Amino acid sequence: MTVYIDPPEWPGHGRMWSHLISDASLGELHAFAAELGFPRRAFDRDHYDVPAESYRVAVDHGAVEVGSREVVRRLHAAGLRRRRRSPLAPPGPLGPHGSG
Repeated sequence: MTVYIDPPEWPGHGRMWSHLISDASLGELHAFAAELGFPRRAFDRDHYDVPAESYRVAVDHGAVEVGSREVVRRLHAAGLRRRRRSPLAPPGPLGPHGSG
């Protein structure tokens, strides 16, 4: 079981964020995040958004530090990358963003 995290270099909502991913399965990713108490609402299509103050907790728990490009490369290689739907694409059965 390997989970990866990139540095907290993504700004949003007045904070800096990391991305936590698995290169094996989303189930593995959800289990790791749950062990750390990360809320399911932090999950975004194929990764968890992790605030900078939780970065070290994830690494200390076993997440492997990699660069942002490596996160994307590993998601693609594992077939787990899920891109956001284009706002111009016709809505799916659950609405324009899959949430209903």
